[in-house]
Amino acid sequence: MGFFKKKYNTKVQSTSARQMKKTSSTNDLKTSLQDNIQYVKDSLGESSDIVIREIRIGKGGSVKAGIFYTDGLTDTPALQNFIMESLMLDIQGTELEKKLTPEQDLLTALKDFAMTVGEIKDVTNFDDLFTSLLSGDTILLVDGYCEGLVIGNKHWIERGVTEPMSQTVVRGPREGFTENLRVNTALIRRKLKDPSLWMESRVIGTRTKTNVAIMYINGVANDKIVNEVRLRLDRINIDGILESGNIEGFIEDSTYSPFPTVYNTERPDAVAAALLEGRIAILVDGTPFVLIVPALFVQFFQSPEDYYVHTGIGSLIRALRFLAFVIALLAPAFFIAITTFHQSMLPPALLISLTAQREGVPFPAFIEAVIMEITFEILREAGIRMPRTIGSAMSIVGAFVIGTAAVEAGIISAAMVIVVSITAISSFVSPTYNLAISVRILRFGFMALAASFGLYGIAIGLIALILHLCSLRSFGVPYMSPIAPFNMSDQKDTLIVVPIWKMFTRPRLTNQTNKVRQQDPSSAKPQPPKNKE
Repeated sequence: MGFFKKKYNTKVQSTSARQMKKTSSTNDLKTSLQDNIQYVKDSLGESSDIVIREIRIGKGGSVKAGIFYTDGLTDTPALQNFIMESLMLDIQGTELEKKLTPEQDLLTALKDFAMTVGEIKDVTNFDDLFTSLLSGDTILLVDGYCEGLVIGNKHWIERGVTEPMSQTVVRGPREGFTENLRVNTALIRRKLKDPSLWMESRVIGTRTKTNVAIMYINGVANDKIVNEVRLRLDRINIDGILESGNIEGFIEDSTYSPFPTVYNTERPDAVAAALLEGRIAILVDGTPFVLIVPALFVQFFQSPEDYYVHTGIGSLIRALRFLAFVIALLAPAFFIAITTFHQSMLPPALLISLTAQREGVPFPAFIEAVIMEITFEILREAGIRMPRTIGSAMSIVGAFVIGTAAVEAGIISAAMVIVVSITAISSFVSPTYNLAISVRILRFGFMALAASFGLYGIAIGLIALILHLCSLRSFGVPYMSPIAPFNMSDQKDTLIVVPIWKMFTRPRLTNQTNKVRQQDPSSAKPQPPKNKE
């Protein structure tokens, strides 16, 4: 590092007032290095992973300094090469070393001329010192100064960027978020190279000090929604935030509703697409799941893959998801209602077949369905919690063995096994796990209504469900929009997917200012050249 061998001509101003500044609070750093070291040791309980190194710098070692870092969270090679070596070797014999005396402004000189580290900031109190120290930064304190330097050199072992497990696609990017906040923001920045993509930071959790970032496109996102996000995050006052689900519990609109009003994803392309529509992303350090608000009901049926394939295929798959949602929600209830109250609606041949299957079955259709549904839920949960190598096989084999044995034992009818199996498969079609859980909860309610009132009970349940959905809001935006309230311009990406060149406007309810995505959509329409004779 020959930089320090050059003649140091910059005059370092004396700051005796800064050096001998009286501490106004017991939380402020002390002027004595030994007092600061003792305070750190007392506060951290002599923790074995906290390393404190006392060194001497300056001409003749006239200045005492202390270096603090957390073993395992700090980049040790960078600490050795760019901090320790700079302070103890590179400045030896230079003009800078002669200037490093207790009478000079050492901190400014060290920060500006001695250390080749990108991020350096001042620290004046122990709260900020502990937050930085326990986050992996290195702290430099100098004897005689009631402030120090925070040197950014965090480093720890972390999981790399891999394919997301919860939202897999056949066609599309294979990268997913990680547990590192900076990696996640970089993945989004790489897709949106727009200076209007703004990011605001928060620290939430009095003990965990979890870093939270708000990302939105200035001029595209609705300012009222952005302010509401800030307000809800600032209201959080808890000792620890460990996952974005903790944040979601504080900011969601309807806590007791079975339907999620906050969307979560671990796909950077899904977040980038949401930001372009005017939504706001909330990233939490320590989790790969990013929150997106506001969230609409139709959004939970959309997959990033819908926009990467042919529009006809995307529309067909999305319609299939809506159909699977209805089947997963109502299929057992319809079967219970028809076999219990409305047998006359069945063709005679089918009625005779179902009646023959139910001979010897000791339970009514409702109890049959409840037994099978609970069994499938147990198998599904066991498959998730077990090791992946045997989890899926156990779910398939377990369902087959239990279903076959139950039919042969005369406990369950074969038709009920078929209905419950189709229902379970349909619940997996949803591209979002949150909506699938909502369907699994509501399914039991519709089954009870069907067992009590038949098809009339199902109708009552559907009316109540629709009224509930229409009453929900997500950060002030109607949950059922653009269906209710109906907006024709936003139907291009609801039940069907129109060609990308026709999506020239952003969703109206999430964006009120910058609505246009492309100025002349007609010119974007593919126009193959005509053959000339």
